[in-house]
This record gives sequence, structure tokens and C-alpha cells, in this order.
Amino acid sequence: MEKTPFIDIREIRKSFDGGKNMAVDCLSLAIYKGQTVGLIGADGAGKSTLLRLLAGLLLPDGGSIFIDGKETKAGRKPPVTIGYMPQKFGLYEDLTVRENLEFYAALKHVDAEFDNMLDFAGLSPFQNRSAGKLSGGMKQKLGLICALLGNPELLLLDEPSVGVDPVSRRELLKMVKESTKGQTTVIWSTAYMDEAHGFDVAAVVDRGRTVFVGRPTDLAPDSRGFEEKIIELAGGWQKKESAVAKKFVMPDNSCDYPVEALHLVKNYGSFCAVKDNNLKIRKGEIYGLLGPNGAGKSTSFKMMCGLARPTSGTARIMGIDIVKNASAARAHLGYMAQKFSLYPNLSVRQNLDFFAGAYGLGGHRAMLAVGRMIEIFGFRPCLNDNAADLPLGYKQRLSLACAVMHNPPVLFLDEPTSGVDVITRREFWNHITALAQKGVTVLITTHFMDEAEYCDRISLFFRGRTIAAGTPAELCRQTATDSLESAFAAAILAQEEQPA
Repeated sequence: MEKTPFIDIREIRKSFDGGKNMAVDCLSLAIYKGQTVGLIGADGAGKSTLLRLLAGLLLPDGGSIFIDGKETKAGRKPPVTIGYMPQKFGLYEDLTVRENLEFYAALKHVDAEFDNMLDFAGLSPFQNRSAGKLSGGMKQKLGLICALLGNPELLLLDEPSVGVDPVSRRELLKMVKESTKGQTTVIWSTAYMDEAHGFDVAAVVDRGRTVFVGRPTDLAPDSRGFEEKIIELAGGWQKKESAVAKKFVMPDNSCDYPVEALHLVKNYGSFCAVKDNNLKIRKGEIYGLLGPNGAGKSTSFKMMCGLARPTSGTARIMGIDIVKNASAARAHLGYMAQKFSLYPNLSVRQNLDFFAGAYGLGGHRAMLAVGRMIEIFGFRPCLNDNAADLPLGYKQRLSLACAVMHNPPVLFLDEPTSGVDVITRREFWNHITALAQKGVTVLITTHFMDEAEYCDRISLFFRGRTIAAGTPAELCRQTATDSLESAFAAAILAQEEQPA
């Protein structure tokens, strides 16, 4: 390894809002050529700002950035070729997979062999499909190969695997390592500790500064221990009584199975998204629905809460048929969508007020419910901020607040912690487990295997149907593996070897 850093960041600073918000604060970091560096930290720690500074999209307020021995300056061409994939990579959803590649190649003025790239990413069978109809994992793969166009010397990836299942995450990291072959320097920010533990170097950022730089194994020998160390470096987290559950008033009901799916089927033309889905969830149970992107989990969610009409079959919420009486069934349900589904141009307060009314709370009851959510989730400093301008962690808190404010006996949570940091995830699960202990029935999807361990039972979903079900321990026994992540991968890979 060369002694001179390929990237030499020297005490850079970057603030916003006239200096009120210090995003990067005297941060220094040395990165050597060919390294794959994982950038880890909480929401608002400064990771995205740092990547944008390296990409030349922002200029530092102070300090210096040297890349390949040359200082980056305003108006100066970057000293090396850079591939950059932001959190919301700008794919054109109305263009096909191949047309997106052609467009980005033209923007970068590079010639590329698209057939090889599509084969490499496993997208050849889908090259004529519009990007908007791809699964989450496929979109991320397409975004990645667009960023790799031109063989950049520096590859900046801002949470490229957010919302992607464990199998696809492994494929993304394998794609990067095989395509760069140690010649490209990669900086990859992530919220997944299993992923972060596999990089050459981990750079932990907290409040705009690096608090650890080194090999992940120097911090902890495995991903679970790594997560604990990250939490410790970020100030720690101590379990406490859930304020959401403490003030939650459980409705009086005697339904043994508050959630039931009965032979649910959903077809889109000739494509069958969900095939004969059946399940029964007990009162107070946390039931996990796991599966790769595009497996049909979110479609099942939407049918079961009345947002999509089944092709056949039905679901019952608190014993009420969702097809025959959707409004009555939904009154017992709190729903948090996979993508941020609140009103981005309304303030935090306006969103809370709106959803209080939408859930049938009026007058004094609405005022009390909204006030309770403001207090529990600490919204007071950002009450007048538009939802679109909130950090991701606060967006997810606002979504959860809107889902629980009417004390529903059933909660549907579709990837509620996708992309948020480890401390925020701990807070969310503290609320979820405490609500379940009070008798709330929870159906949840997640791509974090450590989160799936919190579930009482799990259904592994693939190609629209359940391929395995049971407790986490039972799934490990069924697949002869020693971890839930390995069980997930083994079950999916076994099914992929079979005809669709």
C-alpha cells in the first residue's frame, strides 16, 4: 500500500443555514488507492455531505481536499474520473434499462459495451423493461452500473443498498469488487452493519467528525459486535420504557387472530405477483414477512389493508372482511408504507393534524393525540418544517407517529427502518416490542436480519408465495444454518435453482 494517500481530507468544514447547521466539522481522513471504505454514522452525521464534497457538488467552508496529490478547487476539473451514485439516483423511470445506460454514457462522453454490463448485473433479460417497473434491487444494480460507466478512478456510493434484501446486497458488493479489481477507490456509505463489516476500512462519522478509522475487525470480530461498537461511538443507547406504549390505550377486543390472509392472489396481466397467500397472526404477535425485492411482500401488504383489490381471496382485520367492508377494517389498522407516504409539502404539525382527522379523531381527541405524538417523538423543534426537508430518521418517526396516534390494535409496518441508523432502529424496535406486549398485533417487513430476530414468527416469501415459515430458530433448523441471514440466503438460493 502506498504511503501517500490517494484521498487526503484535512480538517474540512461545511455548514448550512448560515452556519447554524454544522454538517462537517474539522473532519480529517486519509484513504489509499484501491481501498473500499465503508462510511458509517447516524442520520445527520455528515456522510452524504462528505460524499458531495468529494464529488465536487459542494465546496468546503474551510480545510482542504487533495485527490491524487492535487487540491480540489472551485471551477477546476476534478483531478480524477469520478463515479457518483447519490441516495436517490436519478434513473429515468419511463426509459428502459438499456436507454438509461445509453443516456448516462452520453452524459459522460464514454463508449461502453452495454451487453457485457447488462450480463454482469444480471439485467440482460430486463433490458427492454422500463426502469420504473424494476424491483428495488434491480434499480440499485442499474444505478450502480451507470455510476461505473467509464471505469472511474474514484467511486462514491451513498447508501446504494438501502431497502435491498441481503442476497441482493451481497450481489451489489460483489459487483463492485469484481468490476473495480482493486484499481478503483470506493467510498460506500451504509446503514447495514453486516455490509459494513465486509469493507477494507470502516470510517465511523459522528456529528461531522471521524471517531474511528480502521479495519472493521479491529472494532469488533463480527457484525453484531460491530453494531454495538458503532452505537457506543455515537454516544450509546440505553433501553427505556417506550413512551408510545406507555400512553397507548389498547381497544377492548377479543379477536384471537386479528390478521388473516385467506387464499390471496394478485395478478397484473399475465404476471402473478402473489400466489395463494395464507396466514393467521395471533393477538400481540410480531410477524415478519421476509423476502427479496419483488417477492410480493408489499403487494400482500396493500391487499391486506385495502389499498389494492385482490384478484381473488380476501383478508380479515379484527374479523372484518377487507374486500366487503374496507373502511370498517381499516379503522382498526395503522399503516406505515415502504416509501415515505406523508405529504411532503405540509409541515410536521399539518401532517399530524391531517392524519388525526383521517383516522376519525376530532376536536379535543385530535388535539390530545397530536400533542402526545409531538411529545413522544420530540417534534417540537421541527413542527413548522416541511416533511420533505426532514432527515430520513425524522421522516420515519413522523410516519410511525401518524400510524399509531389513533391507538390501532393492528400495525402494518412495511420496512419501517429502511436506511435509518442503528440507534434510530433500536428506538423503533423498543416501541414495536412494547406495543406488542400490550396486545398490538404487528405485521412487518424488513431487510435487516438482526431485526427479524425480534419477530415471534417469520414467513419467507419468494416469487409471490411462502416458501418457509416458523420461528427464527425453526427456520435455521429447516435450512441447516446457524444464522437467520444464512437461512434466508439458503432458502432463496435453493428456490432460484428451481423453475419459476
